[in-house]
Amino acid sequence: MAPSQQETDPWTQALEQSWRRSRILLLLAATDTAAVPGISAAGASPQARLGTAAADAELLLLGPGGRRCHALPPLPAGVSPALISHVVLSQLGLLERTQVLDLGCAIAAAIPHLRLPGLESAGPARCLSTGMALPHARVSALVQRGRAWGQRWNPAEPLLLAECVPGGTTTALAVLEGLGVAAAGLVSGSLHQPAHELKAALVAKGLAAASFEAAPLSVLAALGDPMQAFAAGLAAAAAARGTPVLLAGGSQMAAVLALALALAEPGQRPVLAERLVVATTAWVAEESGSNLTLLLERIGARWQVRPRLEVAALRFCDCSSAALRDYERGYVKEGVGAGGLALLWQLAGWQPGALAQACDAACRLELGA
Repeated sequence: MAPSQQETDPWTQALEQSWRRSRILLLLAATDTAAVPGISAAGASPQARLGTAAADAELLLLGPGGRRCHALPPLPAGVSPALISHVVLSQLGLLERTQVLDLGCAIAAAIPHLRLPGLESAGPARCLSTGMALPHARVSALVQRGRAWGQRWNPAEPLLLAECVPGGTTTALAVLEGLGVAAAGLVSGSLHQPAHELKAALVAKGLAAASFEAAPLSVLAALGDPMQAFAAGLAAAAAARGTPVLLAGGSQMAAVLALALALAEPGQRPVLAERLVVATTAWVAEESGSNLTLLLERIGARWQVRPRLEVAALRFCDCSSAALRDYERGYVKEGVGAGGLALLWQLAGWQPGALAQACDAACRLELGA
């Protein structure tokens, strides 16, 4: 969005005026899709990816250099985007307004976090290639719990919704395709170059194995992950109450938006599209191997709305830490709400360059460089 539009846009004005009251919710979830070799770089091996969500949540709340129970999993390059998110939250004084919700990870984060009563031991989703990723009852319960949270949300408190789901860009592709959005080749991922052929093959296998009508809950049960179900219910219900909502992420949050639109009555969809804003990093928005802008255009065409995308201005070109400069090389792009929080930093009146410097110092502390 151009600066001249930002000055008059009611959604942006609301965030600028009320960012101090923002609440941040990090959703942790898991899918056995992440165990497919070559599908994800959110951990260098399937075993390492089991602990990614716990490690990222601990880094988000406890920060770099501290004693954390779960070490960050080894990455091909770079450092977790949870570092960026922690810097923003700590500098803006929003750590105490941040909650973590575990929707069924194999390894629990060693920080205070929430689990949904009755769903505590539900565990990861099955691989989407089975066409039976989640039980229908669990999907319905997650959507309803999300709606219940959203219906209780205070509209004066903007919601920033973040996620950590290894393998989640592949479930995002699957759900989008299941909903009738031509998303092949447009979805990003944690790998340096998105594994489009591998993702497409898994999705094709899952679609062939599934037996469902193109109803949103059926698509989720066949191909999705727990984060998508809860997030779609929460985001839609909160937005319906007038809450400004930042869907902080890339392809995964595009899928959440699509689900929210698919679940809504036709007359509600334009309002949701106005209030549910996808916010991501420049590394996702400018990635040559995917196309988030076109993906959102196709989502808009599917439900006759105009989705909104905001791109944070944060760059790491001048950082001294090689792990941060790896972002500019395409090795790390987004996650744990980094893009949305970097945008919130700007809406609070802080310069992107100051955030880059703060991240540089935090990265040196984390990596001991």
